[in-house]
Amino acid sequence: MIKEFNRVNRVNGELKLPGDKSISHRAVMIACMADGVSVIKNLSSSEDVNSTIKCFEQLGCNFEKNRSTLKVYGKGFKGFNRPTQTLDCGNSGTTARLLTGILSAQDFESELVGDQSLSKRPMQRIVEPLRKMNANIFTSNSGTLPLKIYPSVLKPIEYEMPVASAQVKSSILFAALHLNEESTVIENFSTRDHTEKMLGLRTSQNNSMKKIYSSKKYYPSSFVMNIPSDISSASFFMVLALLLPESELLLKNISLNPTRIGVIKLLKEMGGNIEILNASHEKNEEIGDVIVKSSKLRNVEIDKAIIPNIIDEIPILSIAGVFAEGSFKITNARELRFKESDRIKALCENYKLAGLKVDEFDDGFVVNGNLSNETVMFNSYNDHRIAMAFAILSTLLPQGGKVTDFECVKISNPSFLEQLSLIAS
Repeated sequence: MIKEFNRVNRVNGELKLPGDKSISHRAVMIACMADGVSVIKNLSSSEDVNSTIKCFEQLGCNFEKNRSTLKVYGKGFKGFNRPTQTLDCGNSGTTARLLTGILSAQDFESELVGDQSLSKRPMQRIVEPLRKMNANIFTSNSGTLPLKIYPSVLKPIEYEMPVASAQVKSSILFAALHLNEESTVIENFSTRDHTEKMLGLRTSQNNSMKKIYSSKKYYPSSFVMNIPSDISSASFFMVLALLLPESELLLKNISLNPTRIGVIKLLKEMGGNIEILNASHEKNEEIGDVIVKSSKLRNVEIDKAIIPNIIDEIPILSIAGVFAEGSFKITNARELRFKESDRIKALCENYKLAGLKVDEFDDGFVVNGNLSNETVMFNSYNDHRIAMAFAILSTLLPQGGKVTDFECVKISNPSFLEQLSLIAS
């Protein structure tokens, strides 16, 4: 589907967005592992989270859904059923990688597959530490899906993360929940910490080095949780409100986890008028309301330490950078090449279509110049974050713009167009 976007003059009002996708994945998984009935409110409506639910249905879990509330009947410790067919993770890397850690501890065979995009993404990064735990896992010859997992007797591990990856970390921590002895994951770069917060895992910090400990004593119990709204989805509307004159937007109940608010910190450093109100907590997760007002932005140097915490927001941050004073430059972000698309290539090619000057690196790019092409059809590369980023750019162009294969936004935010229409004028 080619979607056309008209110029937007300003945005005003408020939005209550669906639940955070990362937290929603983990809430479903933890609820399925627990013994008893859990209730999850404001669950993400994304196709990715639906992939997680479908996989756990095949493992014998029952669900009752009423609007945005999901009741989960957990299976308890090693209570999952052996699946009768392959487990399809769709487009969801989170589903595939975290579920691999859980399945590595089960007493049955299983196989994970995914769509064409997910089947190109690297899985060796989770296989390596899980094999050190004695997991019996096999990938394709290229280190990708399908993943075949066979029963084994796991052993505890101390593992220092070679790359910053919350998915790899979480996979190890989930596997370790099935062992009496403690396992330790060591991080030298901060990544999303939803798994350890939601499980109540013990952690220790020494300067930039963090240790996270997991064992059977942390195995989850049933719970009730209201998922905070997705900050990654909110970031698209934040940037639009900042860039349009006479705009003010209130985003309600947003996830303000310290490992996720890099996008807010960076936009504020660029001169963004952003304020946080009504800060509180939900199951160890920080939440609050965010007010965004029109601002004059300037580009700043982006510290490599913040990259793991803004990796999903770099596409929309680069849109802000295009309209900010100076050049937008991102480096130390090679991980972007292994997302739903090669996001470095996707961003650079689309910016060239708009008439901008682009220099591409292995781990990033620089973009500057003037938006000289009046009517542009941007390529989504079937990547939801690329599609939404260039939808926002299209609304800022004098003649608007178009985005190909826009239906891919359902991966993370199926209601994007409706949300945009509620605040745009």
